[in-house]
Amino acid sequence: MAKRKGFGNMGMSGMMKQFQQISKNVQKVQDSFKEIEVEGSAGGGAIKIVATCDYIVKDVTITKEVVDPEDVEMLQDLVQAAISDLLEKINAKREEEVKNATGGMNLPINI
Repeated sequence: MAKRKGFGNMGMSGMMKQFQQISKNVQKVQDSFKEIEVEGSAGGGAIKIVATCDYIVKDVTITKEVVDPEDVEMLQDLVQAAISDLLEKINAKREEEVKNATGGMNLPINI
């Protein structure tokens, strides 16, 4: 029986084994997200938020210089900016980790 084209020398069995290994690697990476911490900040570090890559906030630091009862809106804007920065960094880190686990393959994986 001739090998199918498109699978190279690997064949269907080899492809299945490769995908199973990639799946295991991705699962390990997803499990590790609870251990990987990322920091988002705003206001030149006046507000820092640390969270894991599974979106659990571990620490929030706000310097007293940005706490002004007369300007609560500024503090709200800084907190929002720090959260946005944090989420962008978490998503980038998650994508990077999954890309490494898949050997750079662009697979439709829900991360």
